[in-house]
Order: sequence, then C-alpha cells, then structure tokens
Amino acid sequence: MNSFELQKTRELFFSDEPSCQVEQAYLLLSSMENMKVTRGNHANSLIIHYNLEHYTHEGLENALIKEGFQFKESLLDKVHKQVVHYCEDVQYHNLSTPEHPTKKNESEVFAQVYEHHPHGNHDDTPKDLREYK
Repeated sequence: MNSFELQKTRELFFSDEPSCQVEQAYLLLSSMENMKVTRGNHANSLIIHYNLEHYTHEGLENALIKEGFQFKESLLDKVHKQVVHYCEDVQYHNLSTPEHPTKKNESEVFAQVYEHHPHGNHDDTPKDLREYK
C-alpha cells in the first residue's frame, strides 16, 4: 500500500456545549506522538493529521468520548463517520495482508501459463509423420 494513502486528514466537529472542550481537545491531541492538530474552519472543529499505522479516526473519537468530549451528532455526521470508520478499517486490515506473489512478475507468470496451454496451430501428430505424404 502506498504510504501516502496511510496519511489521513480529518476534521472533528465538537458539540457546542461545553464551550471549552475544543481547546482541551486541542491540547490533548497535540501532545500525542505522530499527531498534528490545527484549528478547524469552524469554531467547534479541529483538523487532525495522522498516519493509519498509528491511529484510526474511530479509535481517536472513542478515546475522546471516554475522556468526556462530546461530538456533533447530526444524521449526516453519523453517516460520514461510519463511512470513514469502515474505509480506515479495511485499509488497516489490508496492511497485514501479504501481497499476492504474481503481482510483481505478471509478464513472467503470463509467459509460463501461455507455454503450458495449447494454443495456435497445435498438432498432436508426431513430427516424423507430419512430413509423410
């Protein structure tokens, strides 16, 4: 998997109450290793940058919820989160899946398969009898 695909940038939207939670979340998340946090485009949001090898969106949200943080919970937000969680889960599990060996040498594998299958004008007649007329 391309290492660029493992770099994630997500925006966390916090509920309006309690009002100081965005600042507290900023301090908490920015103190974590392999995590970059910036202020979001909205007053109640933070933008997080992380690598899927170290964190997942779902894991970060669950940890923040356990610490007492509350997120915006509209229907669209819930659907968006579920899609993000599913996609990251698939990518994370694909990290441990070994690459199929034929992907590295496709032309060689194709040539071997081509040699072992009858093709073209294949003639089962023995060579010495082919010329006999």
